[in-house]
Amino acid sequence: MLKYAVIYLLLMMSCVQKTPLNLPRPLLNAHAHNDYQHDRPLFDALSYGFTNVEADIHLVNDSLFVAHNKEDICSEKTLENLYLQPLYEVVNNNSGYIYGKNIPFILLIDIKSDADSTYRILKKLLQHYKNMLTIYEGKVVKEGAVTVIISGNRPLQLMKNENPRYAAYDGRPGDLEGNISNHLIPLISANWNDYFKWKGDGEIPENEGQKLAELVNTAHKQGRKVRFWATDVISKNQQNFWQTLLAYKVDYIGTDKLKALRNFLINN
Repeated sequence: MLKYAVIYLLLMMSCVQKTPLNLPRPLLNAHAHNDYQHDRPLFDALSYGFTNVEADIHLVNDSLFVAHNKEDICSEKTLENLYLQPLYEVVNNNSGYIYGKNIPFILLIDIKSDADSTYRILKKLLQHYKNMLTIYEGKVVKEGAVTVIISGNRPLQLMKNENPRYAAYDGRPGDLEGNISNHLIPLISANWNDYFKWKGDGEIPENEGQKLAELVNTAHKQGRKVRFWATDVISKNQQNFWQTLLAYKVDYIGTDKLKALRNFLINN
């Protein structure tokens, strides 16, 4: 029995990421899209200085697994194993922060299963890590080392009525027309292809540039930040695309190309 216990322990240890040392200069605009698909979930992003990472989750038998599709679920790849516990270790080893004081870090959790039931289990899990999280109590925001934002299937009514709340809500452009607090919706996200046809070839058309500027300016006036997904384009247009997003003050650039985006942001 002891032999099998040791083997099991070694297998479990091999699934747990180790806390990286000497984190690089953080990149405030960098969002790791579908971060869990990289060789080292979370840690590849941290090694390139990303301050925003995305994990898709599925609820199965009261456990939260990280995967894009339900059929891709692997038993050891839970939200806790891949993200919450490693982030907690980084915070504990880095004086209470991921990169440093006043450098925000966002864990964007994209719910793929049922919104309400998944969120209820997620909330219980987040409570165990509340010491590192941004917490919302009424109109007061207590900034933590890690800010969790819920995307995908989002339980708006559940989250609106929570106090305290351990996560914020990922809004959509239509939410800019409402009157919801930026404490609940600090981020506006959208699929680039739903709003724009331009894919980085030459200059962005004037009408689309104006539309982009209006969206970003409206969000910023309301104290919210902006990100788009589906912004990885063909290689010859990629840097021009990213340069345009920066020029129009889009807050987060999402990508699967971690090294390429780091090199671009460092040089710009």
